[in-house]
Amino acid sequence: MLRTGMKGLEKESLRITQRGTVAQTPHPPALGAALTHPYITTDYSEALIELVTPPFASSADALAFLDELHQFVYAHIGDELLLATSMPGRLEGEESIPIGRYGTSNIGRMKSVYRRGLAYRYGRAMQSIAGIHFNYSIDEMLWPVYREILRRADTPMPAFIAEQYFGIIRNVHRYGWLILYLFGCSPALCKSFFTGREPPGERFTEFDPDTYYRPYATSLRMSDIGYKNDSQSGVAISFDDLPSYVASLTRAIETPYPPYERIGVKADGEYRQLNANLLQIENEYYSPIRPKQIAESGEKPTLALKKRGVRYLELRSVDLNCFHPDGISVEQLHFLENFLVFCLLADSPPLAEEERNETSRNALAVACCGRTPGFTIQRHGVETSLGDEARRILDAMQPIAGVLDSNETERPFQKVLDRQREAVVEPDRTPSARLLKELGENSLSFADYALAISGVHALRFRNRRLDAETAARLEELSAESWDQQRQIEAADTLPFDAFLQRYFTQS
Repeated sequence: MLRTGMKGLEKESLRITQRGTVAQTPHPPALGAALTHPYITTDYSEALIELVTPPFASSADALAFLDELHQFVYAHIGDELLLATSMPGRLEGEESIPIGRYGTSNIGRMKSVYRRGLAYRYGRAMQSIAGIHFNYSIDEMLWPVYREILRRADTPMPAFIAEQYFGIIRNVHRYGWLILYLFGCSPALCKSFFTGREPPGERFTEFDPDTYYRPYATSLRMSDIGYKNDSQSGVAISFDDLPSYVASLTRAIETPYPPYERIGVKADGEYRQLNANLLQIENEYYSPIRPKQIAESGEKPTLALKKRGVRYLELRSVDLNCFHPDGISVEQLHFLENFLVFCLLADSPPLAEEERNETSRNALAVACCGRTPGFTIQRHGVETSLGDEARRILDAMQPIAGVLDSNETERPFQKVLDRQREAVVEPDRTPSARLLKELGENSLSFADYALAISGVHALRFRNRRLDAETAARLEELSAESWDQQRQIEAADTLPFDAFLQRYFTQS
């Protein structure tokens, strides 16, 4: 039953021009309505396509579905490309990153206003960073067995399931730096990322006139220039259990924050943000992993969790693998599955404030400098070798790989574990090291390299044709999504102000 957990993917990619700049064209109508399409939508920007797969028992099937979505997208974006890297290439200022548009319905307007608020709060450049999310759930048949093993028969099943998922979440915070080390693929970025903002100072080295980098960085996407911001350092979200998580997240959404109050919620009758609180909505809280429940239309995510518990986990700390056309390989997916099962089975006591701070420092340090020879991190306040800690985790994952490889003659889980052991011993085997090496060998700036490799992937997708049945099914879904958006818009009766009030007061 460990082998039959469900896996899904959400992959973000910037649409770019042949020059490598952000596409200014609208989300292509042939791809459907971003508001309602189940598989093809946009994230922050109108140009930031997000491809979403349904859950599959097989990682290979999830990746195959993602590959089909790529082929469909490439058939409808003309000569534009999907950027292969997490960090954006050439940015022509903040205004060159168009905010996503979702139609005239209240829910569509809310999505756009939320994104406008993010622009005022953090700037658009940060929102143009892309990643890939790994969605994972334990096979429901396992929970009664596992509850019996742990002798927890007196705990109601929904509470037990939530408790175990939050144990995974805490351990991802403890050990997630390993994901950054092994799969981080953003050690460099284009200098244009800082256009109109404070320059990075001495934190970065100049690779060439157009590129900054850190020589031992793994994931600048997950560093202090990526999904981090000062205001959220004061957002104390609890991962002790589901009720505490919901309560603390709700409190952050309801707590005013003076710098955001100075921005104002409205100006000249136009919304600048949904509110002036620490968080506008739940999704604004940046975390390497989130508990998720499928929300009904217009339902707050925290309310969905409160009512129906945790359905699955969303691992968010994975960079786009620019060396793979789909942004991630099946080998990586095998490792991530093994890692999350390890996080389930490993001891996971509550995270006290001191340990929370330690886990945050470890993740940031590895993102910035994890391949430094002799690099150390903290474990329970004691400095320890990153290599030793990585090997300890990989050793604990070994028996899990054996179970996941049951009836698999090729032993894929064991093979990927062996390869990651090699990457711990030889940091040059990591994707971040490979990217820097290829920049040097090809004498290319980061932006030029990102454009070139994106073009290679584009050619692969354009030289392949979807089978007629799959293409017809996706075209039908696109048409249906436009019908659904029109129906939502026609059914709206509340003024937008009243809609927002109802949304935030639902219970």
